Amino acid sequence: MTTELATLAAGIVFGIAHIIVTAHLQSWQRGYHWTASSREQSVPPLTGLAGRAERSLRNYLETFSFFAAAIVLAAMVGAHNWLTLSGAQLYLWGRIAYTILYAADLSLARSMIWNVPTIGILMIVVGSLLK
Repeated sequence: MTTELATLAAGIVFGIAHIIVTAHLQSWQRGYHWTASSREQSVPPLTGLAGRAERSLRNYLETFSFFAAAIVLAAMVGAHNWLTLSGAQLYLWGRIAYTILYAADLSLARSMIWNVPTIGILMIVVGSLLK
C-alpha cells in the first residue's frame, strides 16, 4: 500500500471519528430523545461547539470526495512522487488542524488553514498528471 493510500485510509478513520463526535455533541445539546426520534420536528440550529462541529463536518464531507478521487487517480496512473506524497499529507493534517481551529472558534486562523488541504488536493492532481 502506498503512503497516499494509507493517508486516504487515515482520512476515512478521521471522518468517521468526526461524525461520531459531532453526533454526540448534537445529542448533548438537543437531548438523546431527539437523537432517537424520527427528527421530523423543526429544531433551532445548533450553537456553540456543537454548531461549529456540525459545520466543520459538513465542510470535511464537501472536500473529502475530491481528496479520495485525487488519491484514486494517483493510484490508477501509478503516480507516487513528492507532489502526491506531500499533497496527501497536507490534506490530512490541514483538515485535522481546520477541525481543531473551528472547534476552538479561531475563525481567522481557520479560514487561512482551509487553503492548506485544498492546495494538497491540487498537488495530488498535478503530481498525477506529471506522471
